[in-house]
Amino acid sequence: MNPVITIVGRPNVGKSTLFNRLTRSRDALVADFSGLTRDRHYGKGRIGERPFICVDTGGFEPVAKTGIVAEMAKQTKQAVAESDIIIFLVDGRLGMAPQDRVIADFLRKTGRPIILAVNKTEGMQAGVVTADFHELGLGEPFPISSAHGDGVRGLIDDALDSLGIAEPDPEDLVNDPNRPMKIAVVGRPNVGKSTLINKLIGEERVIAFDMPGTTRDAIEVPFERNGKPYILVDTAGLRRRGKVFEAIEKFSVVKTLQAIADCNVVILMLDAQQDISEQDAHIAGFIVEAGRALVVAVNKWDGLDSYVKERARLEIAQKLRFLDFANVHPISAIKGTGLKELFQDVDAAYAAAIAKLPTPKLTRILEEAIEHQQPKRVGMGRPKLRYAHQGGMNPPIVVIHGTALSGVTDSYKRYLEGRFREVFKLRGTPMRIQMNTAKNPYVDGDKGKKGHKK
Repeated sequence: MNPVITIVGRPNVGKSTLFNRLTRSRDALVADFSGLTRDRHYGKGRIGERPFICVDTGGFEPVAKTGIVAEMAKQTKQAVAESDIIIFLVDGRLGMAPQDRVIADFLRKTGRPIILAVNKTEGMQAGVVTADFHELGLGEPFPISSAHGDGVRGLIDDALDSLGIAEPDPEDLVNDPNRPMKIAVVGRPNVGKSTLINKLIGEERVIAFDMPGTTRDAIEVPFERNGKPYILVDTAGLRRRGKVFEAIEKFSVVKTLQAIADCNVVILMLDAQQDISEQDAHIAGFIVEAGRALVVAVNKWDGLDSYVKERARLEIAQKLRFLDFANVHPISAIKGTGLKELFQDVDAAYAAAIAKLPTPKLTRILEEAIEHQQPKRVGMGRPKLRYAHQGGMNPPIVVIHGTALSGVTDSYKRYLEGRFREVFKLRGTPMRIQMNTAKNPYVDGDKGKKGHKK
């Protein structure tokens, strides 16, 4: 399970800037005044081959009792409670503040591992700028620059090393036939996730109640189907950020994100009796970003007339068109209809995610695709795609080698992806196309000749 790293500190020390750098996003607003971040943000980060979940928090004032500052403190305290390790960020340019001591005292009492990071140290002598912060008693201060990236890689490497969490080897997951397939069931609140799991295992194992937010944590349920072992993960419904008020419900978000990152296949549940929402698309986007195999289950299909059914199909095709690689199944979780076909596609999606793609066959498909349709010219030349091989699985990654590949358009990559999917029957899994451009040996040669003439 991906570790959770929470960034904590007083206002305007650079927490959101660090969050954006770690998640390679601009999800957190950044400006040179305090109090901009009030809620907390979740993002997916990766250092090298090690993934993690990062949490950005608002300016922390632990002793605040009333008003928005107190609400921000409550959010930060909950973020600390759900974290595996805390990065306590302080401002190296302004130096130690009384509030830093208060925060340090609070964090020390939580028992969570803490790394003290001194921000905004670019252009300054590390030993001098960190000297005052030793008195916080949180170990050796780590000088960094969130804005410029100085020391950030080392900071996160230290954080992940201190947790001692080894990254699972994807080859082990593929080659171990006795390892049960882990299936995460995700969706908005009250779409029937717990009802589906209870129907699949044949007992009331998880609470199913007609009120949004019944499930608070991710619950793992082992079971067998046709002699094969599975683990079903029932997750809390993910609400739109503005609709989430209770701290305990906030805790559910990180568990759902972890469940998606940690599973083999995701069943995304939609409600046929409700419109496809922005939140449905947000959940689907995170699944695709995580590279997980996917099957879409449209629940509460029973009892709908033909007009409503057709409208639901069109809406899914339009609003979730980026999920065109996944099969969509109408089901009734409460009656058990459509579940056999759903599980057949779950197995097929995982098989596609871990499929082995031989290099000779990949290259032959690539050559046939180019013969049928060449990439567009870039300037006076045209990208040359020479051969392809598999660069990874779960999701499948196809690495294409050639020259001038930076000119290959996204639409042409989608065209190639479609050809690979068609031949290898890769339904149900996202796919990555990676372009590796060879260096031009004549560039350095020409430079050498020019230097010789001089």
